[in-house]
Amino acid sequence: MLEIENLSRQYGSRTVLRQLSMRLQPGEYVAIVGASGVGKSTLLNLIAGLDRPDSGRLALDGIDYSAMDDDALTQLRREKMGFVFQAFHVLPHLTVGQNVALPLWLQGMDSAQAAVPAQKLLEAVGLGERSASWPRELSGGEMQRVAIARALVHGPKLLLADEPTGNLDPDNGARVLRLLASRVREAGAIGILVTHSLEAAATADRILHLTDQGLLA
Repeated sequence: MLEIENLSRQYGSRTVLRQLSMRLQPGEYVAIVGASGVGKSTLLNLIAGLDRPDSGRLALDGIDYSAMDDDALTQLRREKMGFVFQAFHVLPHLTVGQNVALPLWLQGMDSAQAAVPAQKLLEAVGLGERSASWPRELSGGEMQRVAIARALVHGPKLLLADEPTGNLDPDNGARVLRLLASRVREAGAIGILVTHSLEAAATADRILHLTDQGLLA
């Protein structure tokens, strides 16, 4: 379960989020939509532990991580979270297959073992033939699909996706949205999709609108 209680974040004199609360159960996949600048990416970064709330509580699987130190947060992210952000963060010095396998390496799996699930995910996003390629050889849309495969490879309990289809053509975008939804539901994970696309949002179980008044169904 993901629990968010009275979460607030302010930058200088500007309040981006004010006492926002939400609770999501395993297997639940939600989309968050809203106007630009309303705080969607800020919310995602707070849930991911990449930014700190000014007040409020965050807990995943009963673990309160609101005030964890950086080392503990890093470990929690490695074990329980997967991310697809607008900036791909694909590492240029690793091959495509190595980029996807990276979360498994960080959990102690050896290269040969990690290569098997990494290849399966690459095939699922339509890049099965590109495992040995370097990121510089890929298009922006292909790098986005690498980032999505990497986010899913270790079976995260919490999947966070910020505009995951923004760089994809319609066919690959639809494929990725189906993959994200199916993985969340099959694994009993929690999925949060932030998007401007109502078509993408429609693939989630429910849609929440982030406004200045909070999250509205």
